[in-house]
Amino acid sequence: MKDTSEYIYELTIKVRDYEVDAEGIVNNANYLHYLEHTRHEFCEQAGFSFRQMHAEGLDPVVAHIDIRYLRSLGLGDTMVSKLRLERRGPVFVFYQDIFTTDGLPVVKAVVEVASFENGRLSRGERLAAAFGLNS
Repeated sequence: MKDTSEYIYELTIKVRDYEVDAEGIVNNANYLHYLEHTRHEFCEQAGFSFRQMHAEGLDPVVAHIDIRYLRSLGLGDTMVSKLRLERRGPVFVFYQDIFTTDGLPVVKAVVEVASFENGRLSRGERLAAAFGLNS
C-alpha cells in the first residue's frame, strides 16, 4: 500500500457497544463503516453531503476496497481515522488509515470510488474541484 504521510482530513471516532463482538473487540465489518463515515464527513466538509450529491445527479460509488487489519480496538476505545486523496482518471482513490489515539496503526485501506453523474460514469469534475484536485 502507498505511503499516506500527507493526510488532508482526520476524524476522531469512539467505539460504541454494539460494534464489538462476543470477544469484546470491534467486528471487522465495522472498520468499513468507520472508513465510510470518514469519507462522508470529508465530503460534507468539502461542501457536498451525499444527500446533496444525489439530488444533483452525482453518485460516488465504491468500486474496490483493499483493507489490512493491523490491531484490534475494543469497547470505549477512541480512534483517529485519516485520509488522503488522489485521482486516477475517473476514479477517486482514498488512502485511509485508522490509528489509536497513541498513534499505533489499526487499519490501512485503499478505497477506489467511481463517480457517476446522472447514471453515467463520469470523471467527477465537480467533486474533484470541491476536493481541490487538479483535472
